[in-house]
Amino acid sequence: MLEGVAGVRAVPRPEGAAGRFTLVRHGPEPDLASFVDWFWIVRWDLCGQPAYEQSILPHPNVHLAFEARGARVHGVDTKVFSRRLDGAGKVLGVRFRPGCFRPFCGAPTSSLTDRIVPAATYFGQASRAANEAIMAAGTDEEMAAIATGLLRAAAPPPDPVAGQVAEMVGRITSDRELRRVGQLTDQFGMGERMLQRLFAQYVGVSPKWVMRRARLHEAALRADSGEEIDWAALATDLGYADQSHLTRDFTATLGVPPARYASRYPPATPA
Repeated sequence: MLEGVAGVRAVPRPEGAAGRFTLVRHGPEPDLASFVDWFWIVRWDLCGQPAYEQSILPHPNVHLAFEARGARVHGVDTKVFSRRLDGAGKVLGVRFRPGCFRPFCGAPTSSLTDRIVPAATYFGQASRAANEAIMAAGTDEEMAAIATGLLRAAAPPPDPVAGQVAEMVGRITSDRELRRVGQLTDQFGMGERMLQRLFAQYVGVSPKWVMRRARLHEAALRADSGEEIDWAALATDLGYADQSHLTRDFTATLGVPPARYASRYPPATPA
């Protein structure tokens, strides 16, 4: 699975990936917009070149990916996800809105967290036929149309709770002042236990994790810039009690301390 995110990118230091693969997105048809953020399509041709390892920052979204190895559902990853690209290939992915895969799976989305499950588990044999057709399709539009057909056939009734949860996640992502779960409960008029249950059922991770993820993405973006960073000042700006708390969260999610992460990505050469 490989995908980027509008506003906050999922691929660290994207200039390092330039020329290794292409990524395009297509919006869903109106009847699927309540469930799907977008379709994403990655293509690569590394024949005669070394394999390439791409890391993807975590987001609170479930994905359905169609590729040569088969169609699979990717639950929310709580740590950086890595994908090795070699030879030539393509992937069509469906990025579900946060909380909006829950109506498709009929079980708590937390059961998928940090897991990859065959798509047939939720979409039956039709997912295998769709995967074969997508792999044989020649254009992005054909691929997206096949995936759209599969989703339409399986689409559950509208779930207003899923929409509410997606709105909550969107609020966390867009509002940098939201730093405590209590602020979210006040905004949406519900108790903290109810909020925790909703996120476990629909998103697969806790609201605190989503808040922390948003802050860590901001830290990673700053590290990707190649500029010298005052990590203590950045920790304060992001709402951390001190630099050590930022370092601990950053290391737990991205696998390395922030200063070491930044040192792996020298400043980009101006175009």
